[in-house]
Amino acid sequence: MALSTTCTISCARISVSLNDKKIRKFTVSSCLNSETLNDHHPSNQIKTFPNDQATSLTKSFSNLLHLHVETPPKKNFQFVNIDLVSSLAPSPKEAIAHKWREIHGSTDWDNMLEDNFHPWLRREVLKYGEFAQATYDGFDFDSFSEYCGSCRYNKNKLFQELGLAKNGYKVTKYVYAMSHIDLPKWLEKSHFVDKWSNDSNWMGYVAVSDDEETHRIGRRDIVVAWRGTVAPSEWYEDFQRELNPIGFGGEGKVEKGFLSIYTSKSHTSRYNKSSASEQVMNEITKLVNFYKQRGEEVSLTITGHSLGGALALINAYEAAKKLPSEVPISVISFGAPRVGNSTFRDELHQLGVKTLRVVVKQDMVPKMPGLVLNEQFDRSIRSLDWVYTHVGKELKLDLRSSPYLKGGFNLVGIHSLETYLHLVDGHVGSGMEFRQEARRDISLVNKACDMLVDELRIPHCWYQMENKGLVRNSYGRWVKPKRDLEDVPSPTREEHFDIQSVQKYDGNLTLSNV
Repeated sequence: MALSTTCTISCARISVSLNDKKIRKFTVSSCLNSETLNDHHPSNQIKTFPNDQATSLTKSFSNLLHLHVETPPKKNFQFVNIDLVSSLAPSPKEAIAHKWREIHGSTDWDNMLEDNFHPWLRREVLKYGEFAQATYDGFDFDSFSEYCGSCRYNKNKLFQELGLAKNGYKVTKYVYAMSHIDLPKWLEKSHFVDKWSNDSNWMGYVAVSDDEETHRIGRRDIVVAWRGTVAPSEWYEDFQRELNPIGFGGEGKVEKGFLSIYTSKSHTSRYNKSSASEQVMNEITKLVNFYKQRGEEVSLTITGHSLGGALALINAYEAAKKLPSEVPISVISFGAPRVGNSTFRDELHQLGVKTLRVVVKQDMVPKMPGLVLNEQFDRSIRSLDWVYTHVGKELKLDLRSSPYLKGGFNLVGIHSLETYLHLVDGHVGSGMEFRQEARRDISLVNKACDMLVDELRIPHCWYQMENKGLVRNSYGRWVKPKRDLEDVPSPTREEHFDIQSVQKYDGNLTLSNV
């Protein structure tokens, strides 16, 4: 069985071709950020190593990253009937009002993760994961669109368009971000000269549970979902390894690039006259005050994948500094990197922030930064001011637990949030077999990658707009259509919607007195 693997690290491509578990060649290329490699192209034939040297290098690389390059052995597991699964209704939602604090992390998820993943917690983790996935599904990645970097739908349509209205939340605010340092692949840019914004990206949103969902989960839940990065190669190329003071009255330090995206603003920007920090904290504070005045219990849950998980931690830190102490704050992150040093971690703990990090064992990004020096070393090392440290409780998943996933070294597929959600849905406990009664649509895994085994016959990267967004005009020509006016980003229109949404909370309530 042949296996081809590719990855991009520190501006270098490592390509390994395996046949019957024997390495045939090992090439290093300076090609950047590409998902496939033509081994026969002259530009890729930089250097070829003998078989024994290639084997040694590959094993060292794999062991360092704790990854598994070889295809895992197939388990004795019967595939489900895809046609049957597609006709099954989702599992019923349980009423968790009496147990919401434990599910939200009040006891650090003790006895809910290790030996038996609590089914109620699994459902809630999947719910927040889907909120994070919405930041990708709604994002305009098309660099040939004048709206690249924005959301394709206005906030009143987002959940409806993406099939998330069933979750019982309403989006109240979009959040935009920019950066004053050069992060070329973390923020998308349009090739158009006349574009919606020269410097900002849609970075996420704030949502709040409706009355029915609030009754089910036992409190009014405010959610912040942060957008991350799709291709893990961006981490190797663009990481700013410098730690900067976080501010907000704390002493901890966090990665410079994360902090820049969270706090940057410019008076010349249409969307970032206020920073992402100011936008999100103004909305959270407004909602907390409103529901507290109504005598309701309120929680704040912040979620994100990859870069979004890093922004979620910084957001949680600021929120814990500024919100009333009785508002419980939890972070549910997926494939998130290390964010700051041990002081930052300790301050988050002292502030009462609960963090659940969902991590796939074979994913590279959670090992960054601090691939060599990190919290796993002894106290004398990990307490150093410049050493990165993970935060909170870890839910570790293993790619090899699912019989539906390919093995190998697919960095994009392993890091994909849909792969994470598939593994969460099937996870029972450490070392236990994949849950056969998992109900989440398996086809979703291949939305933007090629991770499902060929026997399932699910095409890879199938999630895209019809005809890649082109439509025929009245002359029969294929053209890019104009967006509906209500979906065109507009600071004035969004501010108008914000005022309307506040007034809808209560007929006597106005923006000025929230």
